[in-house]
Amino acid sequence: MKISELKPGMRNVSVTGKIDSVGQPRTVNLKSGGTNNVADAIISDESGSIKLSLWGDDIDKVQPGDKVSIENGYINTFKGENSISVGKFGKMTKV
Repeated sequence: MKISELKPGMRNVSVTGKIDSVGQPRTVNLKSGGTNNVADAIISDESGSIKLSLWGDDIDKVQPGDKVSIENGYINTFKGENSISVGKFGKMTKV
């Protein structure tokens, strides 16, 4: 699937792209209680780019320039901006 084809609310999304940038991690409060770290990255392919939400250990797994594959991700919209998340059931691997 191409990044330009991603739409809000999509599930079971698989894309491959290059990490353009990774933001500074920040700590957020979880709905279920507790906290977790999250960082915003930008992933792109030849069709476009989208924000990638990196949670917990995934933050340290990638650096700008890395090519990654996301399987079983989902598309979220927050403050009018679409982003892709790996979530509990998806996975992100370097390729």
